[in-house]
Amino acid sequence: MVVFDRPKSLVDVPLHYCPGCTHGIIHRLVAEVVDELGIEGKTIGIAPVGCSVMAYNYFTFDMVEAAHGRAPAVATGIKRSDPENVVFTYQGDGDLASIGMAETVHAATRNENITVIFVNNAIYGMTGGQMAPTSLPGQITQTSPYGRDVKQCGFPIRICELLSTLDGPEYLERVTVNNVKNVRNAKKAIKKAFQNQLDNKGFSLVEVVSTCPTNWGLTPDKAMKWLEDNMLPYYPLGVYKDRSAKKEEEA
Repeated sequence: MVVFDRPKSLVDVPLHYCPGCTHGIIHRLVAEVVDELGIEGKTIGIAPVGCSVMAYNYFTFDMVEAAHGRAPAVATGIKRSDPENVVFTYQGDGDLASIGMAETVHAATRNENITVIFVNNAIYGMTGGQMAPTSLPGQITQTSPYGRDVKQCGFPIRICELLSTLDGPEYLERVTVNNVKNVRNAKKAIKKAFQNQLDNKGFSLVEVVSTCPTNWGLTPDKAMKWLEDNMLPYYPLGVYKDRSAKKEEEA
């Protein structure tokens, strides 16, 4: 009896991600959800510019490469051209919350029927560890060697909180994958986000608070501890919007 196996939607190749990075865990969760929903044949993922730029190497379903930050716009076009497709973007904080902020906000406010997987590790990973829109106050990066100065650079952007002020989005939740319980919760959130699209409910975004041991300058275990001690207090986990659940409560 097989208890644990590689998801069918995940290609059997080594991942290029750094040791301790949680992209691999998140990729697996996406693949498991696609398998369980039986949508591999009609799923289209949008790969961003960032550490996951080569995500198309790891999934068995169709993937499209988007220009930096433009994944929600590309996803919108694909979904509208053939609504039967299940379309999702997989984006980091530099891609989604910086150059792609306009695309993110407008796709959300239009309640486009797409799914967004947003990986927040508070730094630009692929390009060498520069300060990102989500870098914490005082956080040391390649472009903030003395720590992020909020007087000079402003405060970090909390995407779930920001998008929750809009009328459009259907579902917004922030999760993490730092332990077994939270991995399971993250999978539930991702599955709900895909199911919302299948049910034509509209825009769903799952933010996954993640690590970047290489650019944080920490070992994998210390990076996970840093996430727990620093990121989770600033980026609280939880559901930030769920219109369907609210309607059920009011009924």
